[in-house]
Amino acid sequence: MAEKGKLIGIGVGPGDTELLTLKAAKVLKTVPVVFSPKSSKEKESIALSIVKPVLEERKDYKRLMVVEPIFPMIENKKELEKIWNSASEMIAQYLDSGRDVAFITLGDTSIFSTYSYVQKRLKGRYEIETIPGITSFTACAATRNEALVEQNDILTIVPKIDKRVDEILEFSDSIVLMKASRNTSRLESVIEDKNRPKEIYSVQNCTRENEKIIEGFSNEKPYLTTTIIKFTDD
Repeated sequence: MAEKGKLIGIGVGPGDTELLTLKAAKVLKTVPVVFSPKSSKEKESIALSIVKPVLEERKDYKRLMVVEPIFPMIENKKELEKIWNSASEMIAQYLDSGRDVAFITLGDTSIFSTYSYVQKRLKGRYEIETIPGITSFTACAATRNEALVEQNDILTIVPKIDKRVDEILEFSDSIVLMKASRNTSRLESVIEDKNRPKEIYSVQNCTRENEKIIEGFSNEKPYLTTTIIKFTDD
């Protein structure tokens, strides 16, 4: 029986290929199978576009196996479970054949990552290595040349604000809205009306060619938009 392959989760960073870690690039230059999820058949995988320049340097590039499972942006948990289970078993087939598989994901592997869903399902069955990546929000702060937090500040990372918004605004020093395209005008009004001095900025397509820094909230709200709220009370 062939030795089983290893699953390698790779955070590919916010967008700029040069922000891949050396370790990530090393794996991508040798691994036989790359899994790159995308939201629909029609859309290009952003994660794949980031690593493509590295993959194209390979002498065996034309023979490289690239698999692009569909991970749709839906909130139906039952449907999502089916999708995650299916993708995990697809990866397992390659691992059982003795081939290592790199699963690439935007940003970092541990922050709201698609990789985490297959990681949990395959943990204990196969050898797994996880390579972290630069997060979108640390890249946004670097782009603006500002710190996110200092000294004893509390940083809160939020994918979607709900009824806990008042507590979040009260007890956080800096807030990262990871999926700013979900922001509603009502939510933005609540934040702007909060009686605390604050600084708000948004970064669209951070570190990519069409990067744009906006003071306040983004009106356009493309998918790769991150908003940072820094409360400046002393």
